[in-house]
Amino acid sequence: MTPGTRIGCGAGFASDRLQPAVDLVERGELDTLVLECLGERTVSLASLRASEGSGPGYDPMLRRRLELLLEPLHRRGTRLVTNAGAADPVAAGAMAAGLAASLGLPTTVAAVSGDDVLDRIDPSAPCWEDGESLESHGELVSANAYLGVEALLPALRGGADVIVAGRAADPSLFLAPLVHDLGWDPSDDGLLAAGTLVGHLLECAGQLTGGYFADPGRKDVPGLADLGFPLAEVDGDGRAVVTKLPGTGGRVDRMTVTEQLTYEVTDPRAYLTPDVSLDMTGVRLRELGGDRVLVDGARGFARPRTLKVSVGYRAGYRGEGEISYTGPGAVARARLAGEVVRERLGDRVRSRFDLIGAGPGHDDAGPSECRLRVAALSTDRAGAQAVEEEVTALYTCGPAGGGGVRTRSGEVVGILSSTIAREHVEPVVSWFGEEGR
Repeated sequence: MTPGTRIGCGAGFASDRLQPAVDLVERGELDTLVLECLGERTVSLASLRASEGSGPGYDPMLRRRLELLLEPLHRRGTRLVTNAGAADPVAAGAMAAGLAASLGLPTTVAAVSGDDVLDRIDPSAPCWEDGESLESHGELVSANAYLGVEALLPALRGGADVIVAGRAADPSLFLAPLVHDLGWDPSDDGLLAAGTLVGHLLECAGQLTGGYFADPGRKDVPGLADLGFPLAEVDGDGRAVVTKLPGTGGRVDRMTVTEQLTYEVTDPRAYLTPDVSLDMTGVRLRELGGDRVLVDGARGFARPRTLKVSVGYRAGYRGEGEISYTGPGAVARARLAGEVVRERLGDRVRSRFDLIGAGPGHDDAGPSECRLRVAALSTDRAGAQAVEEEVTALYTCGPAGGGGVRTRSGEVVGILSSTIAREHVEPVVSWFGEEGR
């Protein structure tokens, strides 16, 4: 492989482990570390949280990650790119810059925003899920367009040490640094496809190195408790070797890479991103040994003319309750408890009842354990809270021997998908830090 760049993934979702990212920076000789922390539901909940003032619009774990990462990033000369800005990347950028200053680390932070298109999305537009209008599903609370390389490149070209974006597409977080570091033409569909393939493989972090792959007896993975997160060595022609840090748990081989390659792919001939239409059907994988797999063969075609938009809407309220029964007759008592709650709730809510542990190995004649779970959707908060109240009341209202009650209720944010014209999306870069632009 010709000289290239090294890029790693230190998080594959908002609640991912913290330490693997630090390990990648300390030992991975990375040019770029990516934290992919944003899902469709995550950004919608962040929007709701920010609008209600119940918490920050960015990923609540971002500060904890930065507290661990900023010093080694600065010492190792590694840049950070993340979409943990969620619904408020500008506030996230300001927080990151303030934290770096408090640690005495000269750090230039760029916040990439402009993905919030709630004021520009057409409520009457059809959604992908059922073809009905967006507004017919309920009150819209968020609408975020998937930004691509064009939105991220200005921050890279401006020399940002930390780039915090909102709804940037997952593979674009990796593709943008590759385009910048390797001097690729942003209009070269072949190279964009190669970089998008790298991003797609890395974006879920531990999934590539055996985490979600593991299935004891069928697909064994060593050292799962110390799972190493992935990195890629990418050359100027777009060929990549995907691997993990030596001495960490997990595995990287044709099987783990193939499984991640097909993850969330509907049409392998046209995996659509904001940057390119990726054709995976010609991808070649070659094991090099030592948890190293050479990946190439991606083909690219013109990007979609519109951008995908993730839309959040108020979908009602969910109430949940659980209670356990043990000893002789446990299954019958749990079943009776469900019948009581069902009768008490009536038709106020849409509910389901599950008996956990009431499988073929249990019978009412001998000792056993069974847990009743009740879950319901309601159009109002009171209906959801009624589930909590009725399950809790089983303690004394019978049947006998119930215990270990757990309940919760809260608002449900539903997710829909649609599109928006590219000209209606205007990315903005905001600068923070001692060298802010």
